[in-house]
Amino acid sequence: MTRVVAIRPEPGLSATLERGQAMGLDMAGWPLFEIRPVAWDPPVPDTIDGVLLGSANALRHAGPGLARFRGKPAYAVGAATAEAARAAGFAVRVEGSGGLQQVLGGLPRPLTLLRLAGAKRIPLVPPLGIVLDTRVTYESAELPMPPDMAGELRDGGLVLLHSGEAARHFAQEVSRLGLDRGRIALAALGPRIAQAAGSGWREVRTVDAPREAPLLALAQDMCQ
Repeated sequence: MTRVVAIRPEPGLSATLERGQAMGLDMAGWPLFEIRPVAWDPPVPDTIDGVLLGSANALRHAGPGLARFRGKPAYAVGAATAEAARAAGFAVRVEGSGGLQQVLGGLPRPLTLLRLAGAKRIPLVPPLGIVLDTRVTYESAELPMPPDMAGELRDGGLVLLHSGEAARHFAQEVSRLGLDRGRIALAALGPRIAQAAGSGWREVRTVDAPREAPLLALAQDMCQ
């Protein structure tokens, strides 16, 4: 069976390995990123109607300032982020399935939303009547590919890509270390992510919905 390699940062990496192994996949994981908190200045809570969330990391690393906004409505990009928001004390109003821009398009107006985000994030265009106050609570630091991972991939494998940032960094590391792209297959969480990895791979496939369950099912199919 083809070895499936996950490269996302912790704690997501361990969760992905556990889910994949439960499906019978031959899984291995090396984090190529480390999530670090960033000091931020919270706005006045009375000026904020709700919280917009594109990642559970934004909550995990927000620190004491997050407490000022607990109980406010939360608008989350997907199921995992919504679950983290509920655990952090937020009332989730929207659990999206197609990205934050789509979430914004379906919201009532007027609204002023606190967007908790990473240093690298997808730009958003708020619809008329919605104001975004963006505060960065974390950053994702790139890590070099470890020698044992490089050794594993010299013989080929299937790599899971959860973000465009991960796709670009992984591709750069493969080139830096002189690995053969033609031996490596990619399973990406969406077309934009696959595009960020560039060309020359053995096979590249994507899922229609940006959720991990379909991504692992895709990996299982690619391993057959």
